[in-house]
Amino acid sequence: MEAEVSAKIKAQKSERTDSRQGYRSGYRVRRFDTRMGTMYLFVPKLRKGGYVPFFVTEKSRAEAAQIQVIQEAYIQGVSTRKIRKLASRLGIESISRGQVSQITRESNDQVEAFRNRPLKKTYPVLWVDALYEKIRYGHRIVNMAVQVVIGMDEEGKRDILAVQPMQEESEATYKSLFDHLKSRGVEDVWLVVSDAHKGLAKAIKESFIGCSWQRCKVHFMRNILAHLPSREKESFASRLKQIWLQPDYTTAMNYADSFMDEYEEKYPDAMKVLAEGLEDSLQFFHFEQIDPRKISSTNILERLNREIRRRTSVVGVFPNQDSYIRLVTSSLMEYHEDWSIGRSYISPTILQEIQEQRKAA
Repeated sequence: MEAEVSAKIKAQKSERTDSRQGYRSGYRVRRFDTRMGTMYLFVPKLRKGGYVPFFVTEKSRAEAAQIQVIQEAYIQGVSTRKIRKLASRLGIESISRGQVSQITRESNDQVEAFRNRPLKKTYPVLWVDALYEKIRYGHRIVNMAVQVVIGMDEEGKRDILAVQPMQEESEATYKSLFDHLKSRGVEDVWLVVSDAHKGLAKAIKESFIGCSWQRCKVHFMRNILAHLPSREKESFASRLKQIWLQPDYTTAMNYADSFMDEYEEKYPDAMKVLAEGLEDSLQFFHFEQIDPRKISSTNILERLNREIRRRTSVVGVFPNQDSYIRLVTSSLMEYHEDWSIGRSYISPTILQEIQEQRKAA
């Protein structure tokens, strides 16, 4: 703050100079609220013209979004007692409406620009998964699905492509999600990794012609294990997962066939689920150059979702859909920036080889 004031008036404290453009006038005490806690600052005063420290307005997006949740909770009629409790858990003693209103306007523009920015033409891999949060909708509290889509471009860099709320999970809503991606520039997708929601699977096939669908092996195993007694799950799962650890597609199919023959009579329902979804869960073998751990499941999104929930759990019930989308998107924008300057998730050389094979075929 001292350096900023000196630069503004073009003179150090008590310095005599012809270039001086103003004079100091002591200090004022101001409270500065952040999600890390409340601080009290001695802010330099000027005789003419105001001075506001740069860090008061340049808060991080994620922090600003958390503060907006408090403001919107007030607006939506959440009780004062609950608001005080929420603010305390966020480490904030108090916050003015004017401060929050200014932050809200700036953050809204950034979030909307990010969610509607132009995208690249080709994304070799998309990972799709949903978050479920309690959100106040009208006069009720509902569990709302929010779809998050991660894409990997031809340089092997990951990117957050979509954060889309859904009133219901259906083929129509998923189709709308993919149509939005296409309207922003996406044309070519090689592989989509997701769970086996019927509406999602159909929307993928209709939206991206020629694209393969990889059923997440982790979700698939859970679907199978749901038909086993608890005491048998651990030993059964250790053998079941060997299907996806085989060196190639043919070996995996042979192992799965012998596995189903062995357990057909003992666990018929589980084997029926395995037989019906096996082919879709082995599509990653057709991209043999890529590390199967990266494209056989939605684990990349599961890790991201845990980080999002760490930030949202402190709020509990969000006052409305917009406040939730704003907080989640602000958090994901930080990952977007880190990924854009970080190492490639998959080597671009490998992706180039696959692209050449696709053209030759």
